[in-house]
Amino acid sequence: MTLEDGVRYSVDSGVATVTFDRPDRNNAMNLAMERRYGEVLRALEADTGVRAIVVTGAGNSFCPGADLDVLADDIPEGGIDFQVEYVLSAAFVGKPVIAAINGGCAGLGFVIACTADVRFAAAGAKFTTAFARRGLIAEYGIAQLLPDLVGRGRAMDLLLSGRTFVAEDALSYGLVQEVYPAEELLAETKAYASELATYSAPRSMAVMKRQILDEAAIPLAESGDRAAELMAESFLHPEAKEGVVSWLERRPPEFPPYPS
Repeated sequence: MTLEDGVRYSVDSGVATVTFDRPDRNNAMNLAMERRYGEVLRALEADTGVRAIVVTGAGNSFCPGADLDVLADDIPEGGIDFQVEYVLSAAFVGKPVIAAINGGCAGLGFVIACTADVRFAAAGAKFTTAFARRGLIAEYGIAQLLPDLVGRGRAMDLLLSGRTFVAEDALSYGLVQEVYPAEELLAETKAYASELATYSAPRSMAVMKRQILDEAAIPLAESGDRAAELMAESFLHPEAKEGVVSWLERRPPEFPPYPS
């Protein structure tokens, strides 16, 4: 277990668990914590022993957003050095990232949750975009992420109002995929991540993440053509054969790491 700048992580059987752990600030993020989070995800992406990543919070909070002391202080003449590339890391690393939203999820923490590939939440966990109620704007790409997840109308509602809603609402909006009792959340999330790590080819998952990112704004016909090219290429890699043979032999696949 490694803890640095409010972020700790561990790896077990192909699943990494990244935990926001800054108890004196209820897991609120300062710039060092944002940077450390991105650095950890990049390191885990490069670790061939890691096949899926879980992101959660310590205590009763996931992440309530940026440490408001940063905004309350006088802003430097050159402005705040926003850590965009670190905050959005989960969307770009080539491994599945599952958010286990164990409690308060607001502002910057809300953005980080939305960058995950899949989101599970604890029953009753509270969410808010918060930006409008702090005199801010839709930061760190959430203006694109949120409509993709919940639709334009609901995204406008959540951004303009900055109102608080709970996990059960988030499930009905399509923002989270599952809601579990708080005491079961992390175990259920790790079990899901373990299933991905065991049965899904790392290369396949990495390519699919890239497809979702690259093809969101292109015509369907072009997306189909790209998929055909990628499918043809996939037959040149060992994953395709192993996927078929393992199914025929009724055993878990032995996929190679990616990148190898």
